[in-house]
Amino acid sequence: MFFEMFTYAFVQRALVCGTFIALSCAALGCFLVLRRFSMIGDGLAHAGFAAVALALVIGASPLALAIPLVMLMSLGILKLGEKTTLYGETAIGLVSSLAMACAILLASLAGGFSVDLYGYLFGSILAIRESELVLSIALSTAVILAIKVFYRYLFSITYDEEFAKVSGIKTGLVGKILILLTALTVVLGMRVVGTLLVSSLIIFPAVTALQLSKGFRATILIAMACGAISVTGGIAASFCLDLPTGATIVVVNFLLFAAAFAFSRMRG
Repeated sequence: MFFEMFTYAFVQRALVCGTFIALSCAALGCFLVLRRFSMIGDGLAHAGFAAVALALVIGASPLALAIPLVMLMSLGILKLGEKTTLYGETAIGLVSSLAMACAILLASLAGGFSVDLYGYLFGSILAIRESELVLSIALSTAVILAIKVFYRYLFSITYDEEFAKVSGIKTGLVGKILILLTALTVVLGMRVVGTLLVSSLIIFPAVTALQLSKGFRATILIAMACGAISVTGGIAASFCLDLPTGATIVVVNFLLFAAAFAFSRMRG
């Protein structure tokens, strides 16, 4: 059964799409975790769920509407934290709870949760369509290339934002680039593991890699490898054992973290 699953087109699409999205989530997660901003994924996922609910109500393409709306909301969270006395996590919580409430209201107006909306809530990677596959590959590749281009600046604000500012780096602009890339990746990740679990694609690979490496470049590469392994292993396990794919991917992520943590403790 294990090798048989690779003959199915929907499994092939899921593996390719999930791997690309996992790579971009893991790479961004290293910056977000070290900046203690990892829960932004959870807040933006709720915002994305509200955008998807709106798209389904008005008959628009969920991804086409969710991507720009969530990007705008991510900038709103950033601005809310800068212009008020709210800490970043408080601003995330405010936007997250409001977005989820709006999503529930929109679903109610539409006559309840549809199959498509449930797919974005709990993940439906095995139902990826050809058009979604192409879009996910293109956007995930764009995110990874953007990280490569802006790596020096992202690295600077991650480790010492004050020194980066004194050095002439436009930290505000770089911060916006990071948050916009995160928003884009979160919307894509909702299709893989769902709104409720998408932040795990950002957090788990990063914290797993941090157990194994001290160098930042190596940490990013290990995190990306862990993300790819968790998606591949999660899809394979869910197919063979008839389990929910999104949840299985998260469990595989946790097992990788547990193994890395145990190894780091043994290594001393």
